[in-house]
Amino acid sequence: MQVKIFFKKNILSVLILLGVFAVDRISKQLILNATNSLGELNIKFNSILNFNLVWNEGIAFGLLSFKQPLYYNFITILIILVTLFISLLSFRVNTYEKYCFLIIIGGSLGNIFDRLYYRSVIDFIDININNYHWFIFNVADIFISIGVMLLIFQEFLRFKKK
Repeated sequence: MQVKIFFKKNILSVLILLGVFAVDRISKQLILNATNSLGELNIKFNSILNFNLVWNEGIAFGLLSFKQPLYYNFITILIILVTLFISLLSFRVNTYEKYCFLIIIGGSLGNIFDRLYYRSVIDFIDININNYHWFIFNVADIFISIGVMLLIFQEFLRFKKK
């Protein structure tokens, strides 16, 4: 009974969380399917956007990439703990911040899924401006970044009001 009340009360939150997770999973599955049919993935979409499959064993943008399972497992556990902490924060607020946290959590769950299922995160979006390539990233990273930027923007507005 409690679970039913929880979902009814938080249906929008659950939909946001599952929606972000689903969009990330679908995008990654499309990339994996394209990779299987093409053998490898190196698609030039336009002069700025390319799709190149990279298996990221580190954290954001390939940082802290270790081949040793001990370090990989430690980082994965740390990411899960941070995601759980953000989840707890999302239950404590009922404002705009809650939706920012949900977007971050949904993206994080997409990357955690990859870390647990594939032992690495699927990254494939490659931005290229005047032969300068940004780090290759994925849809989950976009959602995480948007959620964090919205939280920062909210803090600027809150600071400006004071």
